[in-house]
Amino acid sequence: MLHLCVYTSQVFLVLSMLVLSMTDILGALDLTGTGYCASLNFRRTSRIVTRMYDTAMQESGVRSTQFAILVGIAKLQPVAMGTLGKVLMLDSSTLTRSLRLLQKEGMIEISKRAAMRQRFLKLTHSGQKALKRSLPLWRVAHARFVATVGAEYWLKLRDELETIAKSAIMTEFQPGD
Repeated sequence: MLHLCVYTSQVFLVLSMLVLSMTDILGALDLTGTGYCASLNFRRTSRIVTRMYDTAMQESGVRSTQFAILVGIAKLQPVAMGTLGKVLMLDSSTLTRSLRLLQKEGMIEISKRAAMRQRFLKLTHSGQKALKRSLPLWRVAHARFVATVGAEYWLKLRDELETIAKSAIMTEFQPGD
């Protein structure tokens, strides 16, 4: 019993020292303006909007992220993986991971490597059916979203988001300071 008490006191002392140490560090940090971080605000908004679309499309069995990929393939098929990645602005590892899941679910076909080591994508019959199931649900969710934020505002915001995306791409490839 005495050993437990001594041990507990030592743990408490160590934890107290850690908390004081963190408090000293945090007290010295100026966190002013961090709430204006573009990354924080875009990611937060993206999570909320994605959740809204995912909830609306849940009965189709297709998530909004999968829907975007299926639509991209449907519009461009057969489409090279690299081209789809550029259109959706997805890095190759994220795209490959998402495509593998869609392939495993039988929604897409990924070709063997062709000329210039490209692989091409197309929807399977199952993928077409998934798109057919999810499209009406997406339309309802999208109409609800646009009605909530206002059609005119959404069109302006969409254009601004495109401008921001292009600017971020240009910034990303600038040589370091």
